[in-house]
Amino acid sequence: MNDSHAPKDQDLTSTIHLSALRSVPKPRPLEEIFGQLTLAEREVVSQLPSNSAMLIVIAGPSKGARYLINNSETTIGRDPQNEIFLDDVTVSRKHAQITRAPSGEFLVEDLGSLNGSYLNAHQVQKSNLAIGDEIQIGKYRLTYFKGRGN
Repeated sequence: MNDSHAPKDQDLTSTIHLSALRSVPKPRPLEEIFGQLTLAEREVVSQLPSNSAMLIVIAGPSKGARYLINNSETTIGRDPQNEIFLDDVTVSRKHAQITRAPSGEFLVEDLGSLNGSYLNAHQVQKSNLAIGDEIQIGKYRLTYFKGRGN
């Protein structure tokens, strides 16, 4: 019997990227962001030198953790050898990097992580940072502050 007229199996699967379905919050005013900091955190941020920055976990896992960024490159990941060590399976061993551009501005760059890096709820490969930006790496949400000098 010849089955040449029978329908061939068709692959009807597709990929849905759940990150595209994420809720994107409205930008928060800086006053609201600074209002979430403790008095001690506000004092530390106000004393940051102009060539440095800081990531502060305002809410969620590791709330209150502060990470000073004062090198030209700062790696973030699950490997303890990273400058910023985030110990969770949602974080790749070498997940992301913060770099200081010659202009003095800081950038975040994903290093090919499995779960991606997010800036203000948008997945990014590489992007400039502004005061109050929220970087999400795995389950960690870190808020960016840049030093203005004393």
